Amino acid sequence: MPDPVILAFQENDASFDDVWEELVWRGHVHVSTDRAALKELLAGEPITYYCGFDPTAPSLHLGNLVQLIVMRRLQLAGHRPLGLVGGSTGLIGDPRPTAERTLNTRETVAEWVGYLQGQVSRFLSGEGENAVRLVNNLDWTAGLSAIDFLREIGKHFRVGTMLKKDAVASRLNSEAGISYTEFSYQILQGFDYLELYRHYGCVLQTGGSDQWGNLTSGTDLIHKVEGASVHAIGTPLVTNADGTKFGKSEGNAIWLDAAMCSPYAFYQFWLNTDDADVIDRLKVFSFLSRAEIERLAATVEREAFKREAQRVLASEVTTLVHGADATAAVIAASQALFGQGDLAALDPGTLEAALRELPNTTTSPDAPIVQLLVDTGLVSSQSEGRRAIAQGGVSLDNVRVDDETATLEGRVSRGGMAVLRRGKKTLAGVFVE
Repeated sequence: MPDPVILAFQENDASFDDVWEELVWRGHVHVSTDRAALKELLAGEPITYYCGFDPTAPSLHLGNLVQLIVMRRLQLAGHRPLGLVGGSTGLIGDPRPTAERTLNTRETVAEWVGYLQGQVSRFLSGEGENAVRLVNNLDWTAGLSAIDFLREIGKHFRVGTMLKKDAVASRLNSEAGISYTEFSYQILQGFDYLELYRHYGCVLQTGGSDQWGNLTSGTDLIHKVEGASVHAIGTPLVTNADGTKFGKSEGNAIWLDAAMCSPYAFYQFWLNTDDADVIDRLKVFSFLSRAEIERLAATVEREAFKREAQRVLASEVTTLVHGADATAAVIAASQALFGQGDLAALDPGTLEAALRELPNTTTSPDAPIVQLLVDTGLVSSQSEGRRAIAQGGVSLDNVRVDDETATLEGRVSRGGMAVLRRGKKTLAGVFVE
């Protein structure tokens, strides 16, 4: 994790008595076991807690980022994190609301376990007395026979209770139904908590509120088997103010891996946050102090048009996930695209990522610029394109195009990429084959 983020958290003002109050103020607690007991527990001696991440893809996404941030806040308060990546539960998959998951091969899941462990370790410190420990539930399930699993663990679960879990109930009432495989997922997650309680003294699990049935399967199992009371926190599912789903861009998930979602696209996603959502996003996804967030809230009320809060949010979260250098590069790219910086100074990777986010076209080295205006949608016809050029409103890489018959020949040098502009703010990308 980048040092500035850690320092930002440590410089928080003293308005919170404890980390529980911090979690509540930031909107991290939607449902939990006994709140008074949790507040007392987190204010006392360091505890061990965990969150699990299943390798159902080669990268974590924004929903997972919420959990990583909660884990980091608890670690900075002195508590000991366990980052579980589910080598066994990833082979099964937790029930989705609509349909059965496609099972991935063991080799694929094992490969993705490594990817996710690397991502988890970037957000949690590996140093000090409360350094993160990475665990894999395949370690305690791989050698367990079906008979032993049913005798030792399955006997503690009641089918009636399992049927009432939200994820199971929704699937039972759907046309897809639910397989015994996915129905059993909650038993596996409960077993995880029991194993971590036994081996590490783990007494708190965090997860999304949509996982509450799986979280409580563990607290109930530990109570039945060990006679102990342990805890769980379910974070809210983040939604936009208009009720739409958060964490999607043009129908695609926002991944934490730069190869699956470029830092430029990641930054732009946060920059486009609605005024009604930006302060809540700052609370959940940034390590800014309460005083700074309240200052930004005031700017949204008074001067929303300046979008300062969005710029701060985009910078903070992009730095958290991709680092300060990548953030500086995407900010420079944003400025250069709109004529406020030097396009020639941008590294090719950042420039390409930025151009891919714009309307773009791939063409030949001698393509007519007027045709490119049409191909990228900057104009509706060649005649409109010629008028735009004649009026001095077209440029390529910030150099005005004066000739209506001009082509790309001799005009594109930077890795076969160029910025085509009509007017001041209408942009497109050109990629030369």
